[in-house]
Amino acid sequence: MSSVIIDFHTHIFPPWLRERRDEYSKLDPCFSLLYYQPKARMATAEEVVASMDEAGIDVSAVLNIGWVSHELCVKANDYILDSVSRYPTRLVGFCAIQPRAGDAAIAELERCARAGAKGIGELRSDVQGFNLADKTTMKPLVDAALKHDLIFLTHSSEPVGHEYSGKGSITPDILYSFITSFPRLKLVCAHWGGGLPFYALMPEVAEALPNVFFDTAATVFLYKPEIFEQMSHIIGSDKILFGSDYPLIHQNRVLAQIQSAQLPEEDKARILGANAQKLLCLDERSKSIT
Repeated sequence: MSSVIIDFHTHIFPPWLRERRDEYSKLDPCFSLLYYQPKARMATAEEVVASMDEAGIDVSAVLNIGWVSHELCVKANDYILDSVSRYPTRLVGFCAIQPRAGDAAIAELERCARAGAKGIGELRSDVQGFNLADKTTMKPLVDAALKHDLIFLTHSSEPVGHEYSGKGSITPDILYSFITSFPRLKLVCAHWGGGLPFYALMPEVAEALPNVFFDTAATVFLYKPEIFEQMSHIIGSDKILFGSDYPLIHQNRVLAQIQSAQLPEEDKARILGANAQKLLCLDERSKSIT
């Protein structure tokens, strides 16, 4: 397929953090939840670029995690911003904030925006200890995101079904409250929004989603392959973003699932990259990558 391919959901960490995994697992609950086990894969910028080359992916969004510590948000953001500066045509940065840090969180959001970040994420309100629908906490951050044209990306999970480490409790009802509280915000709900798109069969839910998108991260662990056809019918292929959750899952696996889906080629092209290219306001630079 000649269209641009963009993985909207990968995670990278600095090498020193991987080497000190045990130490930081004791320091931060979110990092501990996701990476305390040695078998939990962690990747550097160089490793995600190598994976992209192998899979034929043009661009990847590299996400932070929902650090509970504001200071660790900043440290990990520094690595993401540096990585994007080293691979400007291959990587797009999403930085972390701790909303409970108040003015410091706004300052960090603005610092990251000035440095070229395209978004904030992966937010983990359940672990970070804030309420997505709390306007007192979230409105100043959303206003700053709107000012800088940043996208928010939040973890999402189903209230039923497959249990996994880090599943959490950011379920469709919580997401819907956030969406209706801040309808102008560009929002990406990871992991198919925990099933929120199924509720778009309800007219009022569908009407609330003009600025909301859903990535496919970890889909091979969660849903049957038919999810791509079903979601395209319900919300439209223009709402779906290819995301792998690399290095948890190899990028090739989700890519292959999309390419084999029973969908028109133009729908696959939208999911694989055209939607992300438009959302991220990327130019045609990625098509010239060899």
